[in-house]
Amino acid sequence: MTDDLVVRGTRVALPVGLQPAAVTVTGGRITGVVGHGDGPAGANVLDAGDRLVFPGLVDSHVHVNEPGRTSWEGFATATRAASAGGTTAIVDMPLNSIPPTIDRASLAAKRRAAVGQCAVDVAFWGGLTPDSVDEIEALAGEGVCGFKAFLVDSGVSEFPPVSEDVLRKALPKLGALGLPLLVHAELPGLIRNCPSGGSYLDHLAARPSAAEDGAVKMLTDLVEETGAAVHILHLASGDAVELLAAAQKRGLPITAETCPHYLVFAAEDIDPRATLFKCAPPIRERRHRELLWEGMAAGTVGMVVSDHSPAPPEMKQSSGDFAAAWGGISSLQLRLAATWTAAAARGIAVEKLVGWLATAPARLAGLDKGTIEPGKDADLIVWDPDAEFTVEPAGLHHRHPLSPYEGMTMRGVVETTIVRGRVVARNGEVVSQNGALLAREHR
Repeated sequence: MTDDLVVRGTRVALPVGLQPAAVTVTGGRITGVVGHGDGPAGANVLDAGDRLVFPGLVDSHVHVNEPGRTSWEGFATATRAASAGGTTAIVDMPLNSIPPTIDRASLAAKRRAAVGQCAVDVAFWGGLTPDSVDEIEALAGEGVCGFKAFLVDSGVSEFPPVSEDVLRKALPKLGALGLPLLVHAELPGLIRNCPSGGSYLDHLAARPSAAEDGAVKMLTDLVEETGAAVHILHLASGDAVELLAAAQKRGLPITAETCPHYLVFAAEDIDPRATLFKCAPPIRERRHRELLWEGMAAGTVGMVVSDHSPAPPEMKQSSGDFAAAWGGISSLQLRLAATWTAAAARGIAVEKLVGWLATAPARLAGLDKGTIEPGKDADLIVWDPDAEFTVEPAGLHHRHPLSPYEGMTMRGVVETTIVRGRVVARNGEVVSQNGALLAREHR
C-alpha cells in the first residue's frame, strides 16, 4: 500500500495566502503544492472541501514537567492535547521538570523520558541560571533551540533567576551561536508578595505592569549593547508594546509573544477568588488587552503561544487564595480556538493565524516547520473556522483538565491533525502517535 498522500482543499494556507491547491506528500515530506485537482495517481486522498488546510501549528512555550513532576503533566498527555488542538510540534521549557534542563545530563534525562510517548514532535529549550552560563555551548551542541531565563523568582527553587550581570556574560555567547535568549521579563524590585488569602486584585497589584515595562527597557538596552537576540515571553503589559516597537524600528533583534489568556480575558471580568486565572504576569485590565491586539496587528508582537503550565487540582484550586495557588494556565489544546474566537470577533482575517500560531514560533525555535512548502515535514491540519464547541473537561487531553475557559463557546474545530504524513488526531480524538525528538542546528 502506498504511503503517498494528497491533501486537497479550496482554502489551503500557502505562503502567498489562501487558495485552492493540493499538497502532495511522500515519505512524510511535502513533495509539491499543485493544482486542486492534481496529484499522483494511486495516492491516498484527503479532501478537505472548503475546510481550511493549515500548516501544523507550533507551540514554542510548553511546560511538560517530565521527569520529576510528571504528576503535573507529562509527554504523553501534553502531546495528545497538542495533537487534538492542531499543534504538531511543541518546544518544552527547561522547568518545571526535575532536574531542569541546564546541562547535557538533564537534557538527556528529558529525552529519555520522552522516547516513545509523543504524539507530536518535541524540541527543547535550555535553561539559563546563575550557575549554568558555562553550559551554554555544550547544550547548544546537543541541539537545544535557545535558552530561557527568569528575572524574578520562577516559583521552583531549582531554577533561580539571573541578574543583569549574568545576562551580560551569557548574551555574547548566545549571539555567537545564533541562538535566542527567552526571558520572563518582570523586574524583581517592583514585585511583591501577594498577601495570604489574597484575591485576584491583590495578585494583580503585586505584579504591576511597570515591572514588565522596566524589564523590557533593560533588555532592549542589553540587546543594543550586545547585538544578541532576545525574545520577551508571555507579554501581558500593553504599555510595553510601544517600547518594543521603537526597538524593532531601530533594527534591534528583539521579539515578543503573548498568550490566548491575555487576548481573551480582562482583569475587570475575573471573579476575585477564581484561582484558575492565576498566572504570571497576571491577566491585566482591558486596556492592556486591546493594546496587545494592536501590537499584534502592527507585527510588534509576533506570535501567540500557550505557556501551558499545569498543576494538580489541589495546587491550583486553593479555596480562592491567590497567594497559595499555583500560577499557570493549561491551554495547549485550546490555543487555536481561543485565539481565533477573539480574533474573529475583531474582524481579523483567518490567514493571520498562520504567522502567529505556526510560522513565527517555528522560526523562533529554528525548526523547519510552520509553512506549507515542498521539502518541509508534512505537518498539516484541517479545521473548520465556523464550527463551534463548548469547552468541557471531558474533551481535554491535558493530564488535569482544569481550565479558565471551561463553559466558553469557541469557534474553530480541528478535524484532522497530520504529523509527517500520518494522521494522529481526528475530531478531538487521538488515533496514533508520530512524534520525533527534534534538535536545532546552529551555526
